[in-house]
Amino acid sequence: MSLNLDKTALQIQDMVSELKGRDLEHQKHLQACLDGMARTPAEYQRLLDKVERSKTTFLLARPAEIPNAVHQPPVLPQSYRILATDGSQIDVDRHQLSRCYLINIGRVQLEYGKAPSASLESLPVLYARPEDMVISCGSKELAVEGTLLGIKRSVEETRHLSEMADAAAPGLPTLALGDGTLILWSLLSKEFPEYVVENLLVDGYLKYLEQIKNLNTKDRQVALASYISYPRSTDVVNTLRLLYCPYEPANCISKCDQLANGKRPCDILSGITDSMLFDRILKPGERSALFASSSSILEKYYGEHRVYFYYLKTSEEIARVELPAWTVHCAELLNLSHSLILEQCRLGHGYPVSLSEAHEQAVVSGQDRRIFNQLVEEMLTASQINPSNSAKSLSKKTRWV
Repeated sequence: MSLNLDKTALQIQDMVSELKGRDLEHQKHLQACLDGMARTPAEYQRLLDKVERSKTTFLLARPAEIPNAVHQPPVLPQSYRILATDGSQIDVDRHQLSRCYLINIGRVQLEYGKAPSASLESLPVLYARPEDMVISCGSKELAVEGTLLGIKRSVEETRHLSEMADAAAPGLPTLALGDGTLILWSLLSKEFPEYVVENLLVDGYLKYLEQIKNLNTKDRQVALASYISYPRSTDVVNTLRLLYCPYEPANCISKCDQLANGKRPCDILSGITDSMLFDRILKPGERSALFASSSSILEKYYGEHRVYFYYLKTSEEIARVELPAWTVHCAELLNLSHSLILEQCRLGHGYPVSLSEAHEQAVVSGQDRRIFNQLVEEMLTASQINPSNSAKSLSKKTRWV
């Protein structure tokens, strides 16, 4: 039976009417955000004091400067280098006896100016040894699959960035650019014990950030940044919520825990994201003030790699750019991130061309996955090793109707 379009059309009309009503409320909330940004330096200082004293149930951004500051694009260097990585994976197939996974890293090196050049490569690595399949500590172990494999892939992307930066000849201002966040949020999950965090974050990810940082010398500039397209973050808006909170200090649990959404004093800002706010404040090419993330994982582990961020208005979108503290605290590196990312977006029609190319090198298609699994089975069979699929796996491959 085909879709009843008459009944569906009526429901669509109801949805449109509801969205129109929501849009009026949205504009009211957005204006409240803009009003919150238009404060005096003294009012901002009181806000910063309140941020430090308050206990909220939402993540706050700590402004590193006047929150409504706007920065013009710096001058683009005549010659420079962009390094970028991206990754994808083929997860463990629990329906097969042959347990293994694959991480594919796309690496891009682009040099602009007097001697332009480009290097693009795809580096797949298969993991199948027993020690690769788990992260262990004594008798405790956790299988590397699913979310944990995704985290491991992020660590590998950063390792490759570090290796590329180290191998690149000095003399050119360099930006090492990643896709997505610098904050390994997933490790905050209670399912991951401390030894897993130590293995992947402390002995892995942060070590590679440190290696990139240490490349900076008098004759060498290497900035590190990550690019988040169409971010849904609300850290800055959440900070502005404290302006509308009547309690000193704010304490969401003790004061407003019993109130429904929409009934709290700060809900005058609900539904607004940071990108919506800065889309009204910034002009193309401009970046926002700097903000520090207040994520607990940063407080506990990141140290001098603590993550800051700013919002950048490209020709196509508002992007969130994240940087470690050592890039932020060096004016040359900070300006380098702004000018080079903006130019990469111009060349890439709104998205950094280096990240687009890294993605193309890294992507693993559905057909790639099928061929990979087929190769594993064929080679195991040729070596007289029975791959022994599960009944569920066999049923998916067998046409029985």
